Amino acid sequence: MTTSPERRYAERIEEFSDRHPLAIDVVLVMALMGCAVLGSMLTLPGADPPDQDRTAAVLLGVSCLALLKHRSHPRTALVVSAVCGVIVVGLGYLLTPLLLAPLMAALYWLATAADRRTTRAFGIPTVVAVIVAAAISDSMDHLSVLLRTIGPLFWLLLPLAVGTMTRLRRAYLAAVQARAEHAERTREEEARLRVTEERMRIARELHDVVAHHMALANAQAGTAAHLALTSPEQTKAILTDLTATTSSALRELKATLGLLRQNGDPDSAPLEPSPGLARMPELVSACASAGLKVTVTTEGEPQDLSPGVDLTAYRIVQEALTNVTKHAATAAAHVRFAYTGSRLMITVSNDGPVAVRAPKAAQAPQGGGFGVMGMRERARSIGGDLRAGHRPEGGFEVTTALPLQPYGAEGRAAPA
Repeated sequence: MTTSPERRYAERIEEFSDRHPLAIDVVLVMALMGCAVLGSMLTLPGADPPDQDRTAAVLLGVSCLALLKHRSHPRTALVVSAVCGVIVVGLGYLLTPLLLAPLMAALYWLATAADRRTTRAFGIPTVVAVIVAAAISDSMDHLSVLLRTIGPLFWLLLPLAVGTMTRLRRAYLAAVQARAEHAERTREEEARLRVTEERMRIARELHDVVAHHMALANAQAGTAAHLALTSPEQTKAILTDLTATTSSALRELKATLGLLRQNGDPDSAPLEPSPGLARMPELVSACASAGLKVTVTTEGEPQDLSPGVDLTAYRIVQEALTNVTKHAATAAAHVRFAYTGSRLMITVSNDGPVAVRAPKAAQAPQGGGFGVMGMRERARSIGGDLRAGHRPEGGFEVTTALPLQPYGAEGRAAPA
């Protein structure tokens, strides 16, 4: 974006003015003093100048010196300039813009620094006082009252109008800058929030993939070691399932990491579809090879689920069965899907005895470990809720209610 030379010079002047305000004020006051002295020398053709040069010079000097305080005391500077200007006009000096230059500058600075009410309260009496002084002054006796007053009225209203416009423009620019800064802060906060949410989502995915498959692999390896001597054929089948479990873990881990590496390139390799309830038979089979018998029942009419609900339901069941495999002293678990109204109720329970628990691991679900925490966060992220705890009759139970969100014919149905 190019900038015109005039704009660059104006910006440099503004920067210098901000750094050295006193120097700028002194230069302006000297220029106004020169204008006022020059204006006191002007007379109408054939008229004699007033014999009050020393008094007028002192008054004009006081008026200009008062302007040095216009930044901190704009009202006082205006009052002093107005009193001195009215006295000079009353002495018979010709009323010209040069003579009124200090007063016009004071009116402008007041309009830029004060609000509208203050500007009116000080500006209108000043204008009226100067007009009255011009009307009764003998420097323009041969002119009508209208001609005596219309000129000073215009000259004094002009700086008030220009100062008001300058103040409004500064307020507008300040508001625009404040909105821009607020928008920038909002964008940064939103970006940080999105990064945090994405990090938590990836952490949940990695936890579900690693914890589930590693727990199954550990259980399968332990079962195979136990049956290696007594049942070679069953051990061979379990080891085959162990290979499938680790392969599945690698595929899901690769898909998750591929999502992190994806840069939006249309030529990039497509990612593996997200898992859903359609993969329940694979999950049940993997648990069975680890020594956990899982029964699945469905109540109500199965409905199509949105991808988010489908993935959430699968991950919650997967994590709940993983906890049963790792912590529960039982070889059976039950999964129930209930389609009621606009919600899908999922219950994962086991019938392990209350007294039989691992010292620390069994406390993880009850105390809200990362597994239960992740399940609860998943449910809440799509508008559902989740409860997990020990059952009074023994065992552990996870119950969640997820909203049903049909999304078209291409969706995956829940298992029967």
